[in-house]
Amino acid sequence: MADVRVSYVYVLLSNVVEDTQVKFDMQPCSNVVDAYLCEIILTTRDASVAVGGLSWTVTLGRRDSTNANRGLADSDLPRADQDLASLIRGSHTIGQSRCVAFRARIYSNGSDIDANFACTRRRNCPANRGDGDGNLAPLDLVTPNSFDNNYFRNLVQRRGLLQSDQVLFSGGSSDSIVLEYSNNPRRFASDFAAAMVKMGEIEPLTGASGVLRTTCSVAN
Repeated sequence: MADVRVSYVYVLLSNVVEDTQVKFDMQPCSNVVDAYLCEIILTTRDASVAVGGLSWTVTLGRRDSTNANRGLADSDLPRADQDLASLIRGSHTIGQSRCVAFRARIYSNGSDIDANFACTRRRNCPANRGDGDGNLAPLDLVTPNSFDNNYFRNLVQRRGLLQSDQVLFSGGSSDSIVLEYSNNPRRFASDFAAAMVKMGEIEPLTGASGVLRTTCSVAN
């Protein structure tokens, strides 16, 4: 799933950023530039705000990488079937996933999935591999287009779409966090914003490191 998910989201986001950059380049003082990475981070923040999430301060001044590593992305980004020990989750309050990523879960008849929820998801996700693999379902059953805490409420009700979502509430160390967020939407929103700031500070390229890309999707 990683290659399709990452590629599809990246193409959509980079197209928006590049269209914005083209319009910006036509304006006076367009030689004042920042990295495409900064624009992507700003776009992510503003998109979160647009669907009801909190805003957060984005530190600018980053530079873009000089290359891309698909293998590293595939190995480091979480898969739909990963366990709690190798997982970081919490932003699936909005978005969709493909049938191929959650088919095994909804046909597992396991004790960690609500039977009615599984039945609903099966309507648009046939059991046979290769049949409807690309059919989409919302990660948040209740409010798929809003940034809120229903994602965590779904987990408490055993209605996590991906196995790697439901594992957050499965008798493990993260159960208490899920319960806290399911009952306290403000706490979730503030913690999410703080986490995004911390994530943005992970080994940024600044100063003479990296480049300012002329095209978002292509290294100079």
